[in-house]
Amino acid sequence: MEGTYKEILNMAIRDEVEAFEFYDSIAQKVSDRSLKQIFSELAGEEQKHRQLLQAFLANPAMPLKFNEETDYKVSETVALPQLSMEMKPADAIALAMKKEEESMKAYNELARISSDPDQAHEFSELALMEEGHKTKLEKLYTNMAFPEIW
Repeated sequence: MEGTYKEILNMAIRDEVEAFEFYDSIAQKVSDRSLKQIFSELAGEEQKHRQLLQAFLANPAMPLKFNEETDYKVSETVALPQLSMEMKPADAIALAMKKEEESMKAYNELARISSDPDQAHEFSELALMEEGHKTKLEKLYTNMAFPEIW
């Protein structure tokens, strides 16, 4: 797996743009106000992630470092819901956290197969970023899907 720092960041930026477009298109289509708000917020988060990655691209001296989150693996216990305009908010969050899980796994796999240690490190950091998104969504999902535990 060959690739430069800029190619890796450009790929990550494209992924964030794709995630923004996905969440934004759902927010535009659903009629349920809570779902509209959830997906609008997710789209906004993806825009922030894109801007952060663009800042790293513009300033290569800036360290690409993300905090490791405790992965409770909630997403791994949930089936990928079908996108529907009638979906419940908890299902919408489940869909979003599964998408973040997919991104995290993809970056981890790219880190694993990278022969260049610096490149592997960049992919590992991007995986940590996605894991942070996933963890945030898992907390939201747990609160929505299981309100009786609170």
